[in-house]
Amino acid sequence: MEAKLTDKEERLKWDPYREDKILGKRMDSAIHIFLMNCADEYVSLSEKAQLKALLMAAIKESDMAPLYKQLCMQFDDWELDNEFLDKMETSNKEKCKELDATYKDAVENLGENEVLDAALAKANYLSFIWNKPALLEAFKLVREKSFSRGQKIDASFHIMRNGYMHADLSIVRDEIKDCKVMVEEGGDWDRRNRLRVYEGMYLLSQRNVQGAADLFLGSVATFTCFELVPYEALVAYAVLSSMVALDRAALQKKVVKNSDVLSTIDKVPHLSELLHSFYECRYRNFFEALVGIHPWMIRDRILARHAPYFVRELRIRAYAQFLQSYQSVTLESMADTFGMSVGFLDRELSRFIGVKRLAAKIDKVSGIVETNRPDAKNAQYQDVIKHGDTLLNQIHKLTRVIRM
Repeated sequence: MEAKLTDKEERLKWDPYREDKILGKRMDSAIHIFLMNCADEYVSLSEKAQLKALLMAAIKESDMAPLYKQLCMQFDDWELDNEFLDKMETSNKEKCKELDATYKDAVENLGENEVLDAALAKANYLSFIWNKPALLEAFKLVREKSFSRGQKIDASFHIMRNGYMHADLSIVRDEIKDCKVMVEEGGDWDRRNRLRVYEGMYLLSQRNVQGAADLFLGSVATFTCFELVPYEALVAYAVLSSMVALDRAALQKKVVKNSDVLSTIDKVPHLSELLHSFYECRYRNFFEALVGIHPWMIRDRILARHAPYFVRELRIRAYAQFLQSYQSVTLESMADTFGMSVGFLDRELSRFIGVKRLAAKIDKVSGIVETNRPDAKNAQYQDVIKHGDTLLNQIHKLTRVIRM
């Protein structure tokens, strides 16, 4: 004979909108929406049709009215069905009333844990149906009702995760500031590691490659943020940002010989060849791998906006690394090494030399590239003079203000 649940057990039994059950579906929906916005050359029309079908199936299964309205406004081929929308909105309201009643009962009759669980259930449900304005307020209530620092930090993670879901990085920025303060005051080891990943993702999205590389490399061995990003994607972010930010010696020590990186790098197409061909100076293979990995970057939610930047910076790093070994080299020889035409290489180098990204000059008549390595002592001297002039100007301005 089946035992009956008490009233308290009935209220606290498993809820399908708990965070650990819905993260995968929410992240999948965000990725599907992003891919549907990609150009047809990277995401085919047939794949977009499949993605639309998956989104509609999720919407119908869980009555995701806010998401449905958003997609109908966002895509021209989505026709709004008002009857279907009204039915889902009615279901949403009834569920919210039920969750509000549970929360009210917990406040009046139960303890802190039950109040927090009820608040979190409402916040997770709003997050699940993509009600962005309401979910932010709901998670703020969760943080307010949390009675330990760890729970408050977890509430901040919830908010940041939804910021990433809705591509609202201002939410993430503000929460990172607050979360860092709480973690410094007493966050445990796991929460510190997770915060590194959240902050690294934000820095990468803001193109702070040096800061992102440091945080990602510090997180590779202790990664636990599967709710935010797949591990292979984190490794790809770490490798790409490190190739742009680190010098050759640091790249070898922190990436090329990193066992955690090497165990996963093959899961991202062309990434292993990109890293090793660059480090081993196999420039023809490097450029082929760079072309190969570009579509993967375009299909990634974080890297897509920055794919042209990474491609450009990696090309510059390869040219600079090659030229560092020569006083002068012919354009024909260099073009053959990189697997490109002389004309294309000439245009590439001219552009990067013109904006002072490469310390070299081209003798077009002789068909030679001459390196122009700046003297370190002279560069330091010029830097001191530049900053000294700036300081003197500021002192003069301050003096005039004081006299007035």
